[in-house]
Amino acid sequence: MLGNFGFSYIGLIYLLMLWIPNSLWARRKPQGYDPAGENKLLLALERVGQVLCTASILLFTDYNPRSIELWTGWLIISAALMIVYELFWLRYFRGKQTVVDFYRPFYGIPAPGAALPVAAFLLLGVYGKVIWLITASIILGIGHVGIHLQHIKDLQGANK
Repeated sequence: MLGNFGFSYIGLIYLLMLWIPNSLWARRKPQGYDPAGENKLLLALERVGQVLCTASILLFTDYNPRSIELWTGWLIISAALMIVYELFWLRYFRGKQTVVDFYRPFYGIPAPGAALPVAAFLLLGVYGKVIWLITASIILGIGHVGIHLQHIKDLQGANK
């Protein structure tokens, strides 16, 4: 459960799938996006989770596929979530790029920009049996999903 040190190419692929659209988003933030009122505790948890996930996903070889077995299903589900995450970004960049577009559900998934990668990282941790990524994903999820839910709540309040 502690993991085997080494480089994870699967981890690198996941991080690229995360960083590339987020880098594009940073240049094309949604109209009306305002991070000013974000909860400081959630923001701190998000940042800690990001650092821990990044380190954990790259520094353990346990995420690299070894053989095809029933346990590989965790990796397949995790990868599918990352693909759906990319589709979420595709919808956003093809749309009007408003804050409502950014936070609206995707295939019934609430807060998809936060929930999908967190769930994918968590399941990758389960696949690799690495407690560090599982823990880091939970910390990230509390912060990142919490912030997204706060923004959604603020949007719903503004639309009343």
